[in-house]
Amino acid sequence: RDWPDLDIEDKSPVPSAEQLAAVAAEAEEAALAVPGVTNSSGAGASFGRSGVALVTSAGFAGSYAGTSSSFSCSVLAGEGTAMERDYEFSSARHANDLKSAAEIGRMAGEKAVRRLHPRKAGSQSVPIVYDPRVSGGLVDHFASAISGAAIARGTSFLKKSMGQRVFANGISIVDDPHMKRGLRSKPFDGEGVKNRRTQLIEDGTLTTWLLDTATARQLGLETTGHAARGTGGPPSPSTTNLYMEAGCLSVKELIADIKQGLYITELIGMGINGVTGDYSRGASGFWIENGEIVYPVSEITVAGNLRDMFLEMTPADDLAFHYGTNAPTIRVEGMTVAGT
Repeated sequence: RDWPDLDIEDKSPVPSAEQLAAVAAEAEEAALAVPGVTNSSGAGASFGRSGVALVTSAGFAGSYAGTSSSFSCSVLAGEGTAMERDYEFSSARHANDLKSAAEIGRMAGEKAVRRLHPRKAGSQSVPIVYDPRVSGGLVDHFASAISGAAIARGTSFLKKSMGQRVFANGISIVDDPHMKRGLRSKPFDGEGVKNRRTQLIEDGTLTTWLLDTATARQLGLETTGHAARGTGGPPSPSTTNLYMEAGCLSVKELIADIKQGLYITELIGMGINGVTGDYSRGASGFWIENGEIVYPVSEITVAGNLRDMFLEMTPADDLAFHYGTNAPTIRVEGMTVAGT
């Protein structure tokens, strides 16, 4: 009957459509001012407010409200058939936590220009480094594998891994619904159950499943307070502010000993088999030689198995909270790059 104030509602005046349009224009103008940027794919600014009220047959009654604000910009660099696209965005519960629109535009433009004139990489087995823009996806794949629904159906490659080491030593993964101003923070779960900060992985070891009351009942366990729901169906287990804790190496130190490797900034497709853990996705980014990022690459595929990948991960020290699921830069050893 008691829950914390998470400061997820911005009480500032609601911006008008004209104010949002002006912010979007500012971001686009800053992007187009970057040398090498030739066109815009669009810029945007948004504000939203939502409310949740929940009453259950178990006697629970509670409500809360939350807001969201965001800026985004996507641009093209180059000309003709040698054009490249990239983007940048900022989102937050409170508008004053956003990066400036001009900064978002400038960063989008610089990233697009940096991708010009990509090469293709040869097929080989090399270390792969995931930029924070995409590293959170690896944590999401893990979360899907420990969902109570997948465990109850027996369709997860981690179904027999409780209490076992599934990540490299030293790695910790946390789900925290009570993070102040967190993008997915909520004071109670979708069934009115008390939620709390949960360490899903502790020093590489799996400590719990993600359970709502239905999947907990199927498994003969207690709910972990991870129920999420909308208005169109029953609750199901889900994470909130999910993140891998930072490591102790800088990004420069993380790649310093890589003679040949791949630094990924964008992934394409969803070639993930949740039953076996097989992983295969299209990718683009930058090639690493002798510990330095040297040129952009595209039209390649990276492949491995998530069970092996989890055990071969090394996180950097650059964790930042930009998404609902966050991770620092992550290095994974011995993956396969399929290119020319």
